[in-house]
Amino acid sequence: MSGVKTPSAVSEQAKRIAASGQEAERVALAAQRDAAPEILYFLAADAAVAVRAAVAANGATPVQADRLLAQDAAPEVREALGRKLAPRAPHLSTAADRRGRQSWQTLQGLLADAAVTVRAVLAEELKALPDAPRDIILRLARDMAMEVAEPVIRSSPLLTDADLLALVEAPPAPGTLTAIARRPALSETLSDAIIETDAVQPVAALLDNPSANIREAALDRVVLGAARHIPWQESLVRRPVLPPGVAQRLAACLADHLLDAMAARWDLDAGLTRELRERLERRLEGAGPRAEEQSPEAAFETAGMQGNRFAMGAALARGAGLGEGAVQRAVRLRSAKGLVSLCWKAGFSPRTATLAQTVLGQLTPSAALPPKADGGWPLSESEMTWQLELLTDDAGDC
Repeated sequence: MSGVKTPSAVSEQAKRIAASGQEAERVALAAQRDAAPEILYFLAADAAVAVRAAVAANGATPVQADRLLAQDAAPEVREALGRKLAPRAPHLSTAADRRGRQSWQTLQGLLADAAVTVRAVLAEELKALPDAPRDIILRLARDMAMEVAEPVIRSSPLLTDADLLALVEAPPAPGTLTAIARRPALSETLSDAIIETDAVQPVAALLDNPSANIREAALDRVVLGAARHIPWQESLVRRPVLPPGVAQRLAACLADHLLDAMAARWDLDAGLTRELRERLERRLEGAGPRAEEQSPEAAFETAGMQGNRFAMGAALARGAGLGEGAVQRAVRLRSAKGLVSLCWKAGFSPRTATLAQTVLGQLTPSAALPPKADGGWPLSESEMTWQLELLTDDAGDC
């Protein structure tokens, strides 16, 4: 039986390959699960990165060699080691034997690796594990490199709302909020927190997340800011379902290039669809009537869509029958109540007050007053009358 090699012969052949074999032979040897531990330890110091990476990926590699490879100069080697050790994290974190504890220490060292790609490998391996060590998940979620943090933030079942709210309150990196906004089935509480930040990209990402749970009141706050943030308008128009009240309020601040897409929605009231189509037709026909030929409200809306605050102020003053001093005072004071009251005095619709506050007054959504749920004014007539008296008395206008 000359064709059968004895164990000693195999060992001698392995030694020869390890010492002087071709690189492809050494890579194959390094990947063998039944390779002798001393051979794998020897190959862990091989000159070829591919050989060392094969040793790092081999489940039979002794822990001493893994510790050596964790300090390897080539990130590819450390990545291979992390890809092997990370799935074992649930077991290693509670290991009582010496080898298990050593492997756990090696994995902990990789979590602090200077190379983002090494930490990213760990994140990819651990992101969906339901029994991954919680402290590791939290550490990865707080990583400043989004290649590391985002997979865990978006996918880990171990992250609670409390964990994610803490990240919203103190984001480690600029992309942290956006990653949270893209998490599947995001809760209303987290959606509220993201909208509260008034951050353009995270809020747009939240609106683009079809599984995110967003309260109607929170959507109203987004609409209040949408006049200043076109990306929010685009995301709102694409959102699968819009409550009727939100759709009505969004229509008041919609940019021209989104009119067609909004009008094509299946869930709009027929009257609102007709209004959007008419606005679109007017835009297609040309610039339309000059500002002085328009009604004050139409001139105000046109100027608002163009971001022309000077023209907005003039139209509001004309509609309210007051001097521009009253409007300028409301803007200077950033008075949401004052601007709403001026729109009421001018005979504008409550939804137009959204433009007055967010574009003319430059108020944030959290500071603006949205229309009531039924579309009515957010203030009583007596309160709005009083606000107007304050503005005109101080400005000297009647």
